[in-house]
Amino acid sequence: MKPIACFKAYDLRGRIPDELNDEVAYRVGRGYAAFLAPRRVVVGRDIRLSSSSLTDALCRGLTDSGVDVFDIGVCGTEGVYFATFDGGYDGGIMVTASHNPADYNGMKFVREQSKPISGDNGLQEIRALAERGEFAAPARRGVRRAQDIDAAYVAHLLSYVDVRKLEALKIVVNPGNGGAGLVIDRLEAHLPFTFIKLHHEPDGRFPNGIPNPMLEENRKPTIDAIRRHGADFGIAWDGDFDRCFLFDEQGGFIEGYYIVGLLASALLRGEPGARIVHDPRLTWNTIEMVRAAGGVPVLSKSGHAFIKERMRAVDGVYGGEMSAHHYFRRFAYCDSGMIPWLIVAQLVCEAGAPLSQLVGARMRRYPASGELNYRIADAKQALAAIEARYAATAVAVDRTDGVSFEFPDWRFNLRTSNTEPLIRLNVEARGSDAVLRANTAQLLALLAAQGAVAADH
Repeated sequence: MKPIACFKAYDLRGRIPDELNDEVAYRVGRGYAAFLAPRRVVVGRDIRLSSSSLTDALCRGLTDSGVDVFDIGVCGTEGVYFATFDGGYDGGIMVTASHNPADYNGMKFVREQSKPISGDNGLQEIRALAERGEFAAPARRGVRRAQDIDAAYVAHLLSYVDVRKLEALKIVVNPGNGGAGLVIDRLEAHLPFTFIKLHHEPDGRFPNGIPNPMLEENRKPTIDAIRRHGADFGIAWDGDFDRCFLFDEQGGFIEGYYIVGLLASALLRGEPGARIVHDPRLTWNTIEMVRAAGGVPVLSKSGHAFIKERMRAVDGVYGGEMSAHHYFRRFAYCDSGMIPWLIVAQLVCEAGAPLSQLVGARMRRYPASGELNYRIADAKQALAAIEARYAATAVAVDRTDGVSFEFPDWRFNLRTSNTEPLIRLNVEARGSDAVLRANTAQLLALLAAQGAVAADH
């Protein structure tokens, strides 16, 4: 049978219909069933126009393999994670392309307890089985049935806060016409907040642009609404809301790096000595805050599969990446775009201070560049050139993910993309914007000399 080109390092993503279509979805369902041999699988989908048809085809592939499918309908990726671990299912599949353009779709896969299936632990086997197309006839055909998880899911989300401590905050919420608004509407009755809703209705045509708050131009509506309404803070999500992005009461965008330290400190209150997993791109603020709160910082390679594996290995209470992925032990070590903002809301209420004050001192203490992405023909050669320039003067070098060089008053991480001809740079400093700017400029000049050109994301 034809090769399936849309398998990536961690999931499946492709353009509709030439790379991903109903026939491919059916074969992927058969391949997943052949690989995992599950009895009961959860399936959910996002709001894209192609998701319903792809889900039907995927479910036919599963039921034709003898698998019983529990269809939870339109949800976020975390809905599949929750349903899989909460209901004790053998696996789960989410049909989504997250923040990709409207003519793309994809799938994310987990096994029991919502353990991720990625390139190094089964994804390529599923691809090979789907491409081969030699599927055994099952002893029985599976059954597809609807499954309502709303009440249990909302109750779980609310368990991360003490509703009695919450005050009447005014919060701007911007799902970007993705699926997060559906959950906000379900939570609304249980919370004292006033939600100012932007681009709230799910619409797979994405009339206001692709839901990707990492793009600066997509942040403006949220910022404007915060300032216009005098909101306490704002939230924006990507399409499948496995990430959430926070804005302070002035409309300032808060890099995910600083939220990691804030959430770590909060979760360590009831777990003294617990482990907090973090990625190596930006680290100083996280490490300092975790240790100050009595926790143990644990370094992990970037990427959800690596973070989740590390969290399970050390039983981390929380894990965070600067990319706005936040992972929670009670959420089967999975990432959620709803739990983080709920915890932040309670912190704002408890502190009696605006969000800008909760993170401002940390941002001034450890200013950071944010992730800078550059297209380059030979990323390995560029990485070698940077290493040769800085190796002699660094006080510490770490190669957990790419290479991190540390100096007395600044550090940087440089890593290549697993899937694109990109090199990614992150720089931070100790209390000096001037040191940050000077060293970032020097690094960018060295990359430019290697032929690097700024990417659009």
